Amino acid sequence: MTPGPDAGPTAETDAVLAPAETADAAGVPGRGAARQPGSAKQPHGIDRPRAADVPVATVENLSVTFRRGRLRIQAVRGVSLEIQRGEILGLVGESGSGKSVLGLSLLGLLPANPAPELSGAVTVRGNDMLGGSAQLRRMVRRRHLGAVFQDPMTSLNPTMRVGRQVIEAAGSQDEAVRLLRAVGIPDPARRMASFPHEMSGGLRQRVMIAMAIAGSPSLVVADEPTTALDVMVQAQVLRLLRQLRDEIGCSFLMITHDLGVAARVADRIAVMYAGRLAELGPSAGVLRDAAHPYSVALTRSRLSLSSARGQPLATLPGEVPDPAQPPPGCPFQPRCELAKHECSAAVPGPVPVADGHLSACIRPPAEVRAGPAAPARAPHPGGPASSSAGRAGLSAPAGQAGDRRAMVVRVRGAVKTFRVRAGRRHAALTALREVGLQVAEGESVAIVGESGSGKSTLLRVIAGLERADRGEVALGPGARPQMVFQDAGASLTPWMTVGALLEERLRAERLTTAARRQRVTQALARVGLPDHVAAAKAAELSGGQLQRVALARATVIPPEVLLCDEPTSALDVSLAAVVLNLVARLRSEFRMAVLFVTHDLSVARVVADRIAVMYLGSLVEFGPADDIVARPRHPYTKALVEAVPDFGVLPESAPGEPASPLDPPPGCAFHPRCRVSETVCADPDFAPRLIKLRGERDRTVACVHAEAM
Repeated sequence: MTPGPDAGPTAETDAVLAPAETADAAGVPGRGAARQPGSAKQPHGIDRPRAADVPVATVENLSVTFRRGRLRIQAVRGVSLEIQRGEILGLVGESGSGKSVLGLSLLGLLPANPAPELSGAVTVRGNDMLGGSAQLRRMVRRRHLGAVFQDPMTSLNPTMRVGRQVIEAAGSQDEAVRLLRAVGIPDPARRMASFPHEMSGGLRQRVMIAMAIAGSPSLVVADEPTTALDVMVQAQVLRLLRQLRDEIGCSFLMITHDLGVAARVADRIAVMYAGRLAELGPSAGVLRDAAHPYSVALTRSRLSLSSARGQPLATLPGEVPDPAQPPPGCPFQPRCELAKHECSAAVPGPVPVADGHLSACIRPPAEVRAGPAAPARAPHPGGPASSSAGRAGLSAPAGQAGDRRAMVVRVRGAVKTFRVRAGRRHAALTALREVGLQVAEGESVAIVGESGSGKSTLLRVIAGLERADRGEVALGPGARPQMVFQDAGASLTPWMTVGALLEERLRAERLTTAARRQRVTQALARVGLPDHVAAAKAAELSGGQLQRVALARATVIPPEVLLCDEPTSALDVSLAAVVLNLVARLRSEFRMAVLFVTHDLSVARVVADRIAVMYLGSLVEFGPADDIVARPRHPYTKALVEAVPDFGVLPESAPGEPASPLDPPPGCAFHPRCRVSETVCADPDFAPRLIKLRGERDRTVACVHAEAM
């Protein structure tokens, strides 16, 4: 976070900052404060705070209410917690739980106009971040706080070189270079001259972290810092946060909707729901012995590489309540399968259930953990129960011996190159490099890889939104593809109602007005939406509702091929499970083929019969979903598997950043990051091709080691 202008000290700031400066004298240099003699040195020349019982930050009975016209939006309601020195506290919950508002309260960045209604207390290093003056809060942010937000492109100035922005936070060029090196940016002196758009998403987020830790802050608030990142870049960022905590001793508030992400780095986890604290405790306790039904539901809804195939994904019914109209009593009771009459009578406060473990539930923890199993069954994404084609894809994938299903998608040797600007010149970006792919009727194929791998371009070429420069792209006779995009809200016309959007696709059917409206109602019902949603516009719907509308629009006339481009990557885990189950049910009902783009192998494994792995525009591995995940053969696929989040395990990831598609490495494009690369892999004349593995049916790998596998 780039600090605002720092005003000179006043009597107020001198008086209120006194406790923090006293703490600095104990060995924690404030931002801009001189280092104390004899203080412990850590790597990169940054001091570790000495042990102390005084928390870095304290939140006491905080309530934040915004006014929107006549509505009172109760974003945070009576939350109390502490963040200890050198601690990583994970703050978890669905969108609308109040997590970001709590983070902004700690940063002293709540909006001033119109000012929200505030009660309770928030202190950072003893300084009042609610009632203190703007000047004081600015001083505290500069000396003791850092921030990392979800999208670094909205936080970095696109017109300024990265170096200038880091220098503003660090104070000097030498310090800026040191910070960039500390967060793992290669060749930091050269990168100082880059603009934000010239860096990958992972590098931009590292720049934000470097700015956040400039001056050795006491606390860094990281608000969804990995949500928009690929799994391998996410793994690098999470490992970096743990490393920085260990080296400089600062505390982190890690805000995320993914319990697995929090579990990998956090010492303690706080679970928020509808503005209230549902559970707080050590990470292992919250994960393995959750004491609140909401925490249990989040854990069950989350996918992992060990999630069972052949059965529906567990989901959390309903949505977070409207903060303008919270339900009486426990806010979770309308969605809770263990709710009883007493739950709506009074709001339960957090009570101890174990050492350092609190839960805001009136039921005993053992009763919560032994509660009802997952919700009602539905067709599983990887194998629709009513579709023999769905299961056949695992035993006899499309295009192989024994598979007599018709091909609905056939891609051979597809090449796609874009002309893009690179500084003052134009350059060629080859997004697809001789890609071949076949998909059978009723089959589901997942396409996985990091950003820049060519996944979305391949989908757009199949949809006819782009034309391949070379090669063959063919659909089956009469096959009509429909596409569902990652940002459903951006793909829906904002001034049209949902009903009008769906009726627009029915114009060619020559139906009566009544028949069109009936088809619209049926399409909405199929995706679990009531008919009154037809009168709503996109801005009036939640993220989960928008994605359901996008699926309803794509299937109001059933397509032969459904193309899904990261439809769950921006959703909460519970909503993602709902969408995946919904895709499975629609696939089963209409016997349509599905191509599903994702960067997460845990999603690919449950949604697909087969998985195609792409890297820098090329297909590097292709085979049955279970085999790809259980026994990855290509080094890049192995790296993707190792990077998938898992409870309590720090992620592994391939070293380095993906090469630029504008300047791909010679030979095998993955060889600079590969742990088993050979000399031949870097040979410009070497072009790895897909080779069928001996002894493994329907499995192909593009690797120099393939013959030995």
